Amino acid sequence: MAVLRLGFVSVYLSAPMLDGFATGASCTILTVQAKYLLGLKIPRHQGYGTVVITWINIFKNIHNTNFCDLITSAICILVLVAGKEFQDRYKDRLKIPLPTELVVVGLATIVSHFADLNGQYSSSISGAIPTGFIPPKVPSFELMPRVAWDAIPLAVISFAFTVSLSEMFAKKNGYTVRPNQEMIAIGFCNIIPSFFHSFTTSAALAKTMVKDSTGCQTQISSLVSALVVLLVLLFFAPFFYALQKCVLACIIIVSLRGALHKFRDVPKQWRASKIEAIVWMVTMSSSALISVELGLLIGVVFSMICVVVQTQNPKVALLGQIEQTNDYEDMGEYENLSPVPKVKIFRFQAPLFYANKDKFLKSLYKAVDLDPFSEMTRRRKLEKKAREKAAKKADGVDQTNGDISINLISKELDFHTIVLDCSSISFIDTTGVSTLKMALKDYNNIDVNVILACCNTSVIDSLAKDSFFGAGGQDMERLSFHTVHSAVGFVTGTAQPVNDSPV
Repeated sequence: MAVLRLGFVSVYLSAPMLDGFATGASCTILTVQAKYLLGLKIPRHQGYGTVVITWINIFKNIHNTNFCDLITSAICILVLVAGKEFQDRYKDRLKIPLPTELVVVGLATIVSHFADLNGQYSSSISGAIPTGFIPPKVPSFELMPRVAWDAIPLAVISFAFTVSLSEMFAKKNGYTVRPNQEMIAIGFCNIIPSFFHSFTTSAALAKTMVKDSTGCQTQISSLVSALVVLLVLLFFAPFFYALQKCVLACIIIVSLRGALHKFRDVPKQWRASKIEAIVWMVTMSSSALISVELGLLIGVVFSMICVVVQTQNPKVALLGQIEQTNDYEDMGEYENLSPVPKVKIFRFQAPLFYANKDKFLKSLYKAVDLDPFSEMTRRRKLEKKAREKAAKKADGVDQTNGDISINLISKELDFHTIVLDCSSISFIDTTGVSTLKMALKDYNNIDVNVILACCNTSVIDSLAKDSFFGAGGQDMERLSFHTVHSAVGFVTGTAQPVNDSPV
């Protein structure tokens, strides 16, 4: 993936989706660790619905709570939270982060060892930790065809998981992430350890949050962590034999405070943007209630669906002129705007492509209050009635078909030109060009002109390639204008400059 430069897929990881994913994953981690707080021996559920099934099992076995683990957990959480609050409040005065977690682990290990909490109260402890390394061995290439199809989605999920965490903490700490570099790092982290029979490498939310909460800022922290793990594997593992599992669970749970605090931001986010709040809730719920991996996928897909839905239902506006300026704005949003006589100025605030072409036409017809197809149908009916009436009048009445038709039609139309403000149309596909051609033709059939204004170069190129401006672009000067004001001046014959002033 790094060789193919597929890091661009990270752009689909939106901020609300990342926050929802982090919160949902935090709920999953909290649930998995909750049984250790109570000292319950519940088998870990693998698969979908881990949170729900685990909590059901916890409440089913709540009567088996180990009070030694419960009391230890309460004390550890109290000390850890107090340390975090103290550090957050006085972080400007503290030169180094408080090693609260290290102190808790050290004291808990000593107390558990000398008080024999495992023997006296059946407290769950870490137990014997194997030491040393497995001798390196070349991976079996015979297994590759069997695991290839599973490895592809695993690699994608691993990358998305890692980049999502990276983006989340980059946003928090103010640095940038290069997705392709992350891919290279993940690749090497999986190739080299494969010779030592290691598990697939990816980001770890709990460990990352612990590091972030303890003030780690650079890769030196990873080097220190690796060195500590190496020392533990080789020499110090026996010293942690008596460490209670509930102590480790407390450290992990307290480190999740930042992600769990996102629940408090939901009302504010809902007021700011309902779409983003819904993305957050969908991603969080699916990550917590289904699975972390599937939740991430659901979040990405749902975010993209929301983008498509928003482009399918964009905001449209009929514009009026701001007094004494060359500027035009939405008459539904601003006061004291003057509509241009005999001209309708329509703004479509989205790209114009196959998914919203029908919305564009319906919005245009509704805004200018004129459907060209219905108008043509009405005119044909009037002409037919006029001919029938004229045929019955054999005494030479001075009314012609054309006179009747024109008199009836002229009472309805109060404009002769539609100016399409294309400033918000970032791109247009061939379907969109065909839609504009159809609108231009239909309105011309009822003697209404359609012209464009404020098109960017990408839109103009797409229109020119599809011969919208005629052969060789011969009609560009009368169909496309740099500004709305120049278009209005062209159709009204009043193209005189007016001094610009701020709105």
